[in-house]
Amino acid sequence: MTDSELYKKLGELTKSKDRWEENIPYVASLLSSDSVKIKAKALWMLAEMGLAFPDVIREFVPQVASFLSDTDSLLRERAVNAIGRIGRGCYETTEPYWQDLFRFAHDEEAGVRLAFIWASENIATNTPDPYKEYMPIFAELLHDSVDKVRMEAPEIFRVLGKRRPDFVRQYLELLQKTADTDPNRVVKIHCLGAIRATN
Repeated sequence: MTDSELYKKLGELTKSKDRWEENIPYVASLLSSDSVKIKAKALWMLAEMGLAFPDVIREFVPQVASFLSDTDSLLRERAVNAIGRIGRGCYETTEPYWQDLFRFAHDEEAGVRLAFIWASENIATNTPDPYKEYMPIFAELLHDSVDKVRMEAPEIFRVLGKRRPDFVRQYLELLQKTADTDPNRVVKIHCLGAIRATN
């Protein structure tokens, strides 16, 4: 089977959620593929499968996490995202890798920094408490040089503002200032949304 045929087959499996649980080991086996495209697709699928079936994915999490240090930024991005999605389903499964995620706040690739914020939002949705001491890192990302990262950064404050408003209150002034001064309209909207969620 060519990579293109395999990619198409995986696309079909993505749509067949009733077959996900039994196919987790198969998709995990594709992490050893020679193709970056196939490995990236497998990581994305394992992220979604892991959210749906956190107990089944457990034994494959170390394989997923091994890509956190990959030299290919797409694979790092997908691995960070996967840890977040799986961690949303079951934080304990990904806890050994949780603290390591914070280095990606300063990754050279914007897509990886963005994935770090997404992953954090996912985990914080059901497990907010570990984030209390790490809020300054997210505050830094409000000033990222890339629009897409700045657009997403306020969303972790919104997620935590709903669940643990005391984590966010000291950043309300910064969020308001960002809403007033950032040139990006979406950044402004998301900052105001985080303020409303906290208040």
